[in-house]
Amino acid sequence: MVVAGGVGWADMRSLSVQVITGRWFVLFASFLIMAAAGATYMFGLYSGTIKNALGYDQTTLNLLSFFKDLGANVGVLSGLINEVTPPWVVLSIGAILNFFGYFMIWLAVSKKIANTKVWHMCLYICIGANSQAFANTGSLVTCVKNFPESRGVVLGILKGYVGLSGAIITQLYHAFYGTDPKALILLIGWLPAAISFAFLRTIRIMKVIRQENELKVFWNFLYISLGLAGFLMVIIVVEKELNFSQGEYGGSAAVVLLMLFIPLAVVIQEEFKLWKIKQQSLRESVQVKIVPHNSNTPPSSSITEQTSSEKEVSVSCFSNMFNPPERGEDYTILQALFSIDMFILFFATICGVGGTLTAIDNLGQIGISQGYPQKSLSTFISLVSIWNYLGRVTAGFGSEIVLHKYKFPRPLILTFILLLSCVGHLLIAFNVKNGLYFASIVIGFSFGAQWPILFAVISEIFGLKYYSTLYNFGSVASPIGLYILNVRVAGHLYDKEAERQMRALGKKRIHGEELNCIGVECYKLSFIIITAVTLIGSLVSVILVIRSRKFYKGDIYKKFREEAAKAAETEMAQARNGTGPSLAKG
Repeated sequence: MVVAGGVGWADMRSLSVQVITGRWFVLFASFLIMAAAGATYMFGLYSGTIKNALGYDQTTLNLLSFFKDLGANVGVLSGLINEVTPPWVVLSIGAILNFFGYFMIWLAVSKKIANTKVWHMCLYICIGANSQAFANTGSLVTCVKNFPESRGVVLGILKGYVGLSGAIITQLYHAFYGTDPKALILLIGWLPAAISFAFLRTIRIMKVIRQENELKVFWNFLYISLGLAGFLMVIIVVEKELNFSQGEYGGSAAVVLLMLFIPLAVVIQEEFKLWKIKQQSLRESVQVKIVPHNSNTPPSSSITEQTSSEKEVSVSCFSNMFNPPERGEDYTILQALFSIDMFILFFATICGVGGTLTAIDNLGQIGISQGYPQKSLSTFISLVSIWNYLGRVTAGFGSEIVLHKYKFPRPLILTFILLLSCVGHLLIAFNVKNGLYFASIVIGFSFGAQWPILFAVISEIFGLKYYSTLYNFGSVASPIGLYILNVRVAGHLYDKEAERQMRALGKKRIHGEELNCIGVECYKLSFIIITAVTLIGSLVSVILVIRSRKFYKGDIYKKFREEAAKAAETEMAQARNGTGPSLAKG
């Protein structure tokens, strides 16, 4: 297409620079980073390996799960670092943490290091999982700031790739290592780190210039990702029915890799359109008279705003933390953290994400206790991964559409999602025939859908100025909910029932021996409690719906459109002046 247009070598070089320094390529790089950033959601696939290799009971395994999610979701440090450094610093730290944490776990389960204590494993998995927070902060937060008027869509599709990552990595794992379960831990150690290092200089915050067809481009990305999800769904069903060789897994992995790179064609197409517009502008520059800046003109509004902001900074951050601005304006970190809106969001997330994540982390053990065959366990994980993706993109794109067309508030969507997740919890609690397959779908969808809504609401109510930190604070609710519902409820009740079964058989547990429970009672009471907690969370979220209904009835993106219009005028003026496109400067 480009060559047919008569583009010479110099133009090809200019176009190449345009592509690799453009906003769309930043988004494409983020797709790949996110597609490998969901290793924490695969815990159910390799937790059995850890349990068997190190002789853990379920409470100890759930404690590891808690530290995994503590690391994955306590990313406030990555947010604070991102406030003062460019994104490549955050991505570099994340890549190092990822490799170190999971490599040490692999050494432990492979018996290459001896006498690994429980606290060692908790530390390793916390460090490895914390890399996910750095990857999210470095790439996802950057993309939200680069596409502020499409934030729901951006969050949906990027979080969608995170949701698919479990199924993607599973295909690559079988292609690279066959069926060695310990090798899966090694793969999730080196692969995400390698991808992050590959795009260190690509991910950066850029000047926002909204394109008229911006939403249409995101729909194209969505269609491609839906194709990838559809292929993964089909291949999972086929693999369940047939016994694939490593070579056949290699073929399916090759298709997955191809589909991961198809969005690059869309990126090149869009950047080519922008490049043609800029070239046309440069050719017309001789006909345009640029008025030089007059030093005697009154100070611009931007200078006035800067002076105003400097005055605001001089005020103690503690003196106004209980006097927040209007919703939609830029809150300070303390104003956001001490607001009632944030407390409601935080509590609802503890109940909702804590419950669904407990189900996801225990899927393998639930399947075993309810008598499902071993082959079905990986099917559950893959189903969760794919429906996790569908939940994220549906919530991201769907909430954006109903918000723009009908002023439908995002917090109310969160309420509906929490109610839906209760269905999945009840299917597990009462062991409906083949119910775990349906529960995997419902819980995967519900878990995935909560995240884009949560992060979009945080960005809309509290502003984007300190979004890196507030985004990560919102995630902290997840490990709190997981500790309460997974470790203190599900793990404790599982072990209690397992010990009762051992006593009924006249056996006594030997220290260091794994503790297993069989039957519906292993998780029944746990998931009845989780259902009740989730219902409470949904009721609390209604309070935020009522508090924010006036805000969501207004034009919440008006200021971003005005800023984008000014940036577009500046961009065209620079192009005509011969100063070059700002996109190339990053």
